[in-house]
Amino acid sequence: MKISVSLTVNGKPVSTEVESRTLLVQFLREQLSLTGTHVGCDTAQCGACTILVDGKAVKSCSMLAVQAQGARVTTIEGLATNGELHPMQAAFKRHHGLQCGFCTPGFLMLAVGVLEREPVISDEDLVDVPSSNLCRCTGYQNIVKAVQMGAANTRR
Repeated sequence: MKISVSLTVNGKPVSTEVESRTLLVQFLREQLSLTGTHVGCDTAQCGACTILVDGKAVKSCSMLAVQAQGARVTTIEGLATNGELHPMQAAFKRHHGLQCGFCTPGFLMLAVGVLEREPVISDEDLVDVPSSNLCRCTGYQNIVKAVQMGAANTRR
């Protein structure tokens, strides 16, 4: 059964019909061709599919597209502004907070979402931010450094 859904994705209004069982990650990737949001596990464990829904970090494999009705959705493709990297993206680049890059969009969106919700957060608490997402390539040290630098640069 098809259901109408209207939302704003990366600042642009979107109205379309979706199957009632379509996951938000499927909608973004398959209908809107926003493939930066990755599917890693389909069980909301890895965080590769993390996006922002009304400013809150959400694992899009655990949300139906129809549940985003009226929401403001931001994906990794919507993070940069006028060709300039978001401070968190620049920090990940500077500190090489990635290896293969598959999990990187999820980590970026998670960190940006945490800072939108809690703009003033201690460096000690920032160390825990990446803990809800998985990276199979690295030991998280550079990811933590990048999140800390990105937070400092976002506050400026």
